[in-house]
Amino acid sequence: MSREFTKTVIALIDARDAAGFSRLFAEQGRLQFPNGDPLIGPAVIEARLKGFFAAVKGLQHTVLNEWTEGSDTIAELSVDYHGIYGRTITIRAVSIWRIDGAGLIDSYRLYCDLAPVFL
Repeated sequence: MSREFTKTVIALIDARDAAGFSRLFAEQGRLQFPNGDPLIGPAVIEARLKGFFAAVKGLQHTVLNEWTEGSDTIAELSVDYHGIYGRTITIRAVSIWRIDGAGLIDSYRLYCDLAPVFL
């Protein structure tokens, strides 16, 4: 998949556009947050992300490195989370996703420690 797709993914997340991000997923696409149960399907993903986005004032991703091989992408990220109480926390994260034959995400895994964001 192209770097343009990565830019689209990041732009939708940074805009806190749960509906737009969820439309990138296949009908049985899976989103896995750290240590959480997989979220399956665009409707479930959208609902969960709306709640997550409501818990932060904003966020901004910077892609540090990106590797794409066939339909798989790995992105190393630095993410600034702007808390609802005015505090900004920066964490490192790795996102890994796979695109199906229709160009939709069928698996998206996020690896990071979100605990500092909510302390």
